[in-house]
Amino acid sequence: MDVVLLSRIQFAFTIGFHFLFPPITLGLTLIIFILEVLYRKKRDEMYKNMSSLFVKILGLVFVVGTATGIVMEFAFGNNWSQYSRFVGDIFGAPLAAEGIFAFFLESVFLGVLVFGRKKVSEKFYLLSAFLVFFGSHLSGLWIIIANSWMQTPAGFAIEGGRAVLTSFFDAALNHSTLIRFSHTIVSGWITGAFMTAGISAWYLLKKRHQELAKMTLKLSMILIVITSLLELGLGHAHSVQVAKTQPEKMAAFEALYDTQQGAPLTLFAIPDAKNQKNHLYIGIPKMLSFLIYFDFDAEVKGLNDFPEDERPPVFLPFVSYHVMIILGSLFIAIAFFGTYLLAKKKLWNTKWYLTALVWAIPLPHIAIQFGWIAAEVGRQPWVVYRVLRTADAASVVVPAWQILFTLIMFAIIYTLLFIVFMRILLKIIRKGPEEIATA
Repeated sequence: MDVVLLSRIQFAFTIGFHFLFPPITLGLTLIIFILEVLYRKKRDEMYKNMSSLFVKILGLVFVVGTATGIVMEFAFGNNWSQYSRFVGDIFGAPLAAEGIFAFFLESVFLGVLVFGRKKVSEKFYLLSAFLVFFGSHLSGLWIIIANSWMQTPAGFAIEGGRAVLTSFFDAALNHSTLIRFSHTIVSGWITGAFMTAGISAWYLLKKRHQELAKMTLKLSMILIVITSLLELGLGHAHSVQVAKTQPEKMAAFEALYDTQQGAPLTLFAIPDAKNQKNHLYIGIPKMLSFLIYFDFDAEVKGLNDFPEDERPPVFLPFVSYHVMIILGSLFIAIAFFGTYLLAKKKLWNTKWYLTALVWAIPLPHIAIQFGWIAAEVGRQPWVVYRVLRTADAASVVVPAWQILFTLIMFAIIYTLLFIVFMRILLKIIRKGPEEIATA
């Protein structure tokens, strides 16, 4: 059993499970804040009742997300001690800032939202909704700063075998921070919008809370239209950044083996990296060059331009990247068809579409997970791009059997935790907004 591989699998599993919850938090805090603003403006109890439902769900999501997030902090010291020693001076700062400046801000005012509706003034409650929204996004910023530095490191120097911070500004606002943050945040908004749309659609199918569900579904559809189109542009900009700062990763995304002028955009293929060819290939000539450089004849580097031991794997990043794009395109189609039904006043009665919205709730999660896989596996063999190899970052004293044992234990515990989470979530939804608001 390979220690590094097991450590990678364990960390991927724990962070993959944890990352189910932050996107919901980002999306729900936006929707809750909008509902509270509308309630304050229109004085309609519908907005308050639906906000109360989503606050209850947000509280549940926050608890599970916090519990699973703590696990990753311990993993840095246990399974990745060499990494922690090397980047601790840099990586520790944004993680500490996330806890001090963002997590406590978010958690304190979330307590006001969950327990303080009847105990604080309406102005303070609205302020709390904004601060929870702001705190969750600030938390995301610090985490993205840490991850982006691993992708495009800057503002540091190597001293005594360790990375030492030389410019906090350059390290924090490295080449990929802002576009990665924007891309991630909007994906969270899409996740929250699909969740609220699916819940509203379920109420309409069950003929419960009809007026509340119509209001929330309309709001959700507007958000899905805006965010899915916005994500299209952000996703493209992020891909351009990757192509320019991590060219071997983009070559893996497109299964491009040889450097080409006028490189094609791959629509479908089954990559065969061993033999350096693609089976059942379908592509658009010169389109990749145009999308990256706005020049049909621009040169795009292929994998063979890089040393063999510095090339990422091809199959998993390729598949993950294209699944993410396919799902993003599907979100746009869902949004525009829903808008068409809304304009024709058929949205509330089109049962197959409402059913599709319920089943579509997990799709943004799937897109996010595949996007994360593409980004992280596409960076290999580096844990810090072109600075520290993954093989050199793992702990040297933790035996493989212990990592395997904890991986199995995490799988069991997280499965039970997910079952409990779903049972409580469904119980909250079945109870309904009016009963929760009254309680």
